[in-house]
Amino acid sequence: MDSDKAVVLITGCSGGGIGHSLAQAFASKNCLVVATTRSRDSMSDLESDPRFFLQELDVQSDVSVKKVLTNVIDKFGQIDVLVNNAGVHCVGPLSEIPLSAMEHTFNTNVYGPMRLIQAVVPYMAAKRKGKIVNVGSVSALAPAPWAGAYAASKAALHALTDSLRLELRTFGIDVINVVPGAVKTNLAHTSTASYERMPEWKLYKPLSDVIRARASLSHNPNATPAEEFAKKTVDAILKKNPPAWFSYGQYSTATAIMYYLPIFIKDFIYKKAMNS
Repeated sequence: MDSDKAVVLITGCSGGGIGHSLAQAFASKNCLVVATTRSRDSMSDLESDPRFFLQELDVQSDVSVKKVLTNVIDKFGQIDVLVNNAGVHCVGPLSEIPLSAMEHTFNTNVYGPMRLIQAVVPYMAAKRKGKIVNVGSVSALAPAPWAGAYAASKAALHALTDSLRLELRTFGIDVINVVPGAVKTNLAHTSTASYERMPEWKLYKPLSDVIRARASLSHNPNATPAEEFAKKTVDAILKKNPPAWFSYGQYSTATAIMYYLPIFIKDFIYKKAMNS
């Protein structure tokens, strides 16, 4: 049954994260929200609210993506907005980080969104309308030491988003690149936890403390509250003509400026800032 309300599917909606705040912000705008994450228990506070349709989704699994999409179409008959928010961090020196960790990062941050996009586009194209939102990162604009794998995955997602925007506009589908700065979420905690599972560094052992600190960089007193970021972002997405690029949050202006700086200046800034 087609709904007169916009149906929004969001990945990565665990409590304490950007996706969870985005889900609440979309719901406050009279949208029907399909909130997804790998564990339904992690968004149990949304369980009793009729504005939310909770689904377990593993973005690394074709079977999981197909199952969720089938459930959504059976219930609502449409998907109006897809927000690819699910992501994982990856911290460590590129010359020593396990390739399996990099593969996991790309499978979640790059191929995960593409699985969802390829699944929803046929439904949006049939109605000649829809919005696809990919959540990137300011780290892709000015890659820093110790988070190269993460920055590379987000840079890849930015590039895919630019191509998709041009390819899908013929079907009436808007593609929006959302680029958060430092936003106060639980990502810092999960990033630190994943970092602790990394092997002991060899060449970089003397810098272990500096590298570990990178895992919690976004968790600082001045980071933008997730609720504030979500409200601004949802307002931009729901515009009749949404922007192709929307960036907000701590460091978003600084990294945008750094993007245009000569490389030797960027290198100097990072050397001073990160003792690298």
